[in-house]
Amino acid sequence: MNDENGAERSTRVRDPDRAEKILAAAARLFAVQGFHAVSLADIGREAGIVGSGIYRHFDNKLAVLVALLDQSLAELMERTDELQAVDLPPEEAMGLLVQHQVDFCIRHRLSVQLYRTEFTALTPDDARRLRRQQRRYIEEWVGTLGEMRPELTAAKARALVHVTIGAIQSIVTHDSGLDTDELTSMLGAVAQRCLTTQLP
Repeated sequence: MNDENGAERSTRVRDPDRAEKILAAAARLFAVQGFHAVSLADIGREAGIVGSGIYRHFDNKLAVLVALLDQSLAELMERTDELQAVDLPPEEAMGLLVQHQVDFCIRHRLSVQLYRTEFTALTPDDARRLRRQQRRYIEEWVGTLGEMRPELTAAKARALVHVTIGAIQSIVTHDSGLDTDELTSMLGAVAQRCLTTQLP
């Protein structure tokens, strides 16, 4: 392209996937080194850009972490909202909730690790907002389990849900050596056993 004086000048084309590359790089680094030990320059190098380029997409390092956690919860909530929009038997709905949680933990292992280890780095406002989303997600499970097992009190149903999700998410810090299909099947079976446990 030429300028008004006829001189050739370059045209900068922004990479539309750069924000996603930054988030993926940050997730890897935060999970291995911890949020506080990683700099924007580190993230830039991992993403293949200069550290200052991150400011075109995020205000600071904390904003990168918040975006990662927002992204994770948004995907989980999108699936629960889809399930709310259709009238499924509770057993089928619960099976789909379990399936999605298992799939999410396998695909987004690093993001789940971040939520478990770096939540305390958030500002109080962000922490409250994300906890509200998390509670809404949990309550969808609790409501579905309550329909599936009406003999449970709300407290017992909520406890079983936390146990179940905790059991699924425990895999993010452990390399089982199983292939994806085996791991998916195993986690699904464990989750179903937790949810159907007969309580005293």
